[in-house]
Amino acid sequence: MLIVPERKIADLMSREAAFEAVEKVFAAMSAGEARNFPVIREAIGHADALYGFKSGFDRETLNLGLKSGGYWPGNAAKGLTNHQSTIFLFDADTGKCRAVIGGNLLTALRTAAAAAVSVAHLAREDAKVLGIVGAGHQASFQLQAVAEQRDFERVVGWNRTPEKLEALEKTARDLGLPFQSVSLDELGAQSDVIVTITSSFAPILMNAQIRPGTHIACMGTDTKGKQEVDAALVARAAVFTDEIAQSVSIGEAQHAIASGALSEVEITEIGAVINGDHPGRRTPDEITLFDGTGVGLQDLAVAAAVLDQAIQKGAAVEVEF
Repeated sequence: MLIVPERKIADLMSREAAFEAVEKVFAAMSAGEARNFPVIREAIGHADALYGFKSGFDRETLNLGLKSGGYWPGNAAKGLTNHQSTIFLFDADTGKCRAVIGGNLLTALRTAAAAAVSVAHLAREDAKVLGIVGAGHQASFQLQAVAEQRDFERVVGWNRTPEKLEALEKTARDLGLPFQSVSLDELGAQSDVIVTITSSFAPILMNAQIRPGTHIACMGTDTKGKQEVDAALVARAAVFTDEIAQSVSIGEAQHAIASGALSEVEITEIGAVINGDHPGRRTPDEITLFDGTGVGLQDLAVAAAVLDQAIQKGAAVEVEF
């Protein structure tokens, strides 16, 4: 069995490779070649933590495995990342464990890659202003990945505590993009693309704040009850997602579905757009929304890519198991 420690991941996975892996697995899911298994996600009753498993199997690549981990809100005070996870890959022919791979950075990269894939396939080509809602650990990853998909001229950001936007501003300036902290009304009025990346359980962005032609990537809602945008906005938009089953149960669409404002048949998997089976954005004024719930197959795809690189570069540790 091979082990790829967390500390080695940064040298083995790039944003470009993450984008390619995630785009490919979304396409395989839509084509019926890859399937996610039901998600387990539970509060453990200790340290306010959420813990669970995401798993699946890709028949095309033979990636089989799971990601185990969750969210420990007290970790930041301990100098640790709140999100903690480990990815396990298994041999599809024998069931033996192939590899154990650090999943913290990979989770951040694959989440950002999913948003970037949605922007690449759904945002208007002339998008110039990128809006970011949220300033947590994941926000800078989102900004870096999404900024590569269009010729953005500036970035606007909002967070409940504006002083936390300093790190996001630094990331923007490192990319050569001016950054401004704005109100939610200003963010909606100015942005061509908006990424929401919070852990909110109440809508932050409202329907009236979003102008026609905007693409929104909702990347924070991955648990029953979470919500980042107004359900009326979800119902108004053309909705795309990584996986419909998760979108309607634990994703941003759950609230619009529950209220009857949106039906499951109105949601399209982003893989259908990638494969050319759906046109994606139909008009310049259409609002498109990507409900990025985060699927196990994303984790397996980036982990498999890292494992290949680790083997080639001699960075994997082999142990008897």
